[in-house]
Amino acid sequence: MTNERRVLVHPDKSTLAGAVAARFITKTLDLLDAQPVVHIVLTGGSMGSAVLEAVASSPARMSIDWSRVHFWWGDERWVPAGHADRNDRQSHDALLDDLELPASNLHPFPASDSGLSLDEGAAAYAAELAEHAADGLAHPVFDITFLGVGPDGHIASLFPHRSGISVTDQTVIAVRESPKPPPERLSLTRPVINSSQRVWMVLAGADKASALGLALAGASRDEVPVAGIKGRRRTVFFVDRDAAAEVPEALIARDY
Repeated sequence: MTNERRVLVHPDKSTLAGAVAARFITKTLDLLDAQPVVHIVLTGGSMGSAVLEAVASSPARMSIDWSRVHFWWGDERWVPAGHADRNDRQSHDALLDDLELPASNLHPFPASDSGLSLDEGAAAYAAELAEHAADGLAHPVFDITFLGVGPDGHIASLFPHRSGISVTDQTVIAVRESPKPPPERLSLTRPVINSSQRVWMVLAGADKASALGLALAGASRDEVPVAGIKGRRRTVFFVDRDAAAEVPEALIARDY
């Protein structure tokens, strides 16, 4: 078993999204050959949606038995259900609405109009994770966790110089006073993310170059949260050429 970090560079955003989508389809097929159910964690943002749109446009997606795939999210904005800012809404628009998935395969975070408080929403999602937990864990074994990375190095809703990145005794946290709007959010914690078999981070744009360079150079996770993220089997940074500007040549992988 290996858990090294790899950086795979693509020429532009479109090529990047297509390559990640193709790899996702192939890996999901491989996983379904080996196990009855696959658990995937999705992310929001422009590249998260671009990857799912590329999956939706690929004829190869029809070869996947999606009824055996469960979808979760790494974090969510505390806004009403169906709001355009919600990560789950973006995922549905990009791909999930086309898959005719059983409702039981979809695991969105609670919404602000659910009748729950923010803290109750965190507890409810933690309970849902526990309902699908693997033996000895408080959550499922996530086969692939997709993450975006902010220009400040944040992942999910775990931000620099905030306590969230250091929480180890919870699976889900309520986030208040987020440095980017909206101020209230829900997020998986670092130990849950790091328990994923594979963490795939998809980054594009020159504004991500500094965060990626610092993370790979060994920056503190408190200053650059992405530096503290590592999957159990694989950690792959799928990036475009602009985002790779500060990555040492020796760290760039030639293949997966």
